[in-house]
Amino acid sequence: MEGLTIGWYGALAGLALAIILILRKLNPVYSLFLGAIAGALIGGANLEQTVSVLVSGTQSVMGTVLRVLAAGVLAGVMMESGAAETIAQAIVKKFGGSKAILALALATMIITAVGVFIPVAVLIVAPIALSVGNKMGISKMALLLALSGGGKAGNIISPNPNTIAAARGFDLDLSHVMLAGFIPAVCGLIVTVIVASLLKNKGVRVQDGEAVYNEIDTTKYPPLGKAVVAPLVAVILLMINPIGSLTGIDALSRIKVDALYILPVAGIIGLLAMGQGNKILAFTSSGLNKMTATVLILIGAGGIAGLIAASDLSVQIVSLIQAAGISGTFLAPISGILMAAATGSTSTGVILATGSFGQAILNMGTAPLAAAVMVHTGATVIDSLPQGNYFHVTADSMKMSIKQRMGLIPYEAIVGGTMAVAATVIYGFLL
Repeated sequence: MEGLTIGWYGALAGLALAIILILRKLNPVYSLFLGAIAGALIGGANLEQTVSVLVSGTQSVMGTVLRVLAAGVLAGVMMESGAAETIAQAIVKKFGGSKAILALALATMIITAVGVFIPVAVLIVAPIALSVGNKMGISKMALLLALSGGGKAGNIISPNPNTIAAARGFDLDLSHVMLAGFIPAVCGLIVTVIVASLLKNKGVRVQDGEAVYNEIDTTKYPPLGKAVVAPLVAVILLMINPIGSLTGIDALSRIKVDALYILPVAGIIGLLAMGQGNKILAFTSSGLNKMTATVLILIGAGGIAGLIAASDLSVQIVSLIQAAGISGTFLAPISGILMAAATGSTSTGVILATGSFGQAILNMGTAPLAAAVMVHTGATVIDSLPQGNYFHVTADSMKMSIKQRMGLIPYEAIVGGTMAVAATVIYGFLL
């Protein structure tokens, strides 16, 4: 493949084909692979070179895949043990009905931030939201925006696949990317609460038959003190190196333990703290199963990222930006926005953006950490589109029709856009 440059039109054609196939309900992995193959051939590669493009692209995501699989241990423990439900219920109880929207947004943010996938986090909190909404007269639109916006905020500071992809895409420690996303995440949470509060009376309300949530049976799920052990251990271990760097403590800054080790260890410690060590095989197997679909999509995204990386598309886009007189800093968030919108997925969007435009972004003078945060937050702007599973999972969780769910997309874009703007201002211009 040495010396091969695929025409930009081939990369665009391949990406367009992949999107069309995803919208036509073909499995996203096959859609991405078929798009990559077609794009390479259209762009001037022969059959042998096309295989090399796909292999090179998929190889580039293997580091991310390994860490995502490792994260499955923590995710499995949090979901299967009931720890996530315990934390969500505790937050909602603490804030009470008068601050219901804040409580729901914060609960989903924290559940996502501790390593639970955002669709799963929404599924966990949705029954509570329906019950609260029925009692308080809050519309489904406001409720789901609280869950989705809070989930988006938590997602950019979590050890989830999207954050891992952003970190690996620019060769950074996961903890640094998580920490750097904190201020944009807080901005996203604030805007979520404000906008959702304005929507309380807009759209359909929760009907009596839809609110069937019962409070957690404390005999079935772990108490709060034990439920927080796993995420607390993960956060402490992940933050050792950044804290050492910030405080100038050399002993801490020299400690570099990869998330590949930290996340499984935190999950196992949490499991032991909850007294469920005998369920380690079942919980880790469940976590691995839940990661399988994500891993396959990451591999498919790697294939089409290999196509775009082997093409001159990024060169053409950089030329357009320079000709338009736009700051090169904007390439990072724009690439995240476009790739996530194309695939309807935050993690797939980050993989495509970092794999396809990462080097171009760095060549324009953007620091790796700034690039990672801007790409990552950009990928949250319009990622909840019908071609992605998040759209449908969240619609089902709140018992909303497709039309009702479509109406929420602009408001979700406001939340994601706020985080992208905050990240761009802070890391693109101020720092």
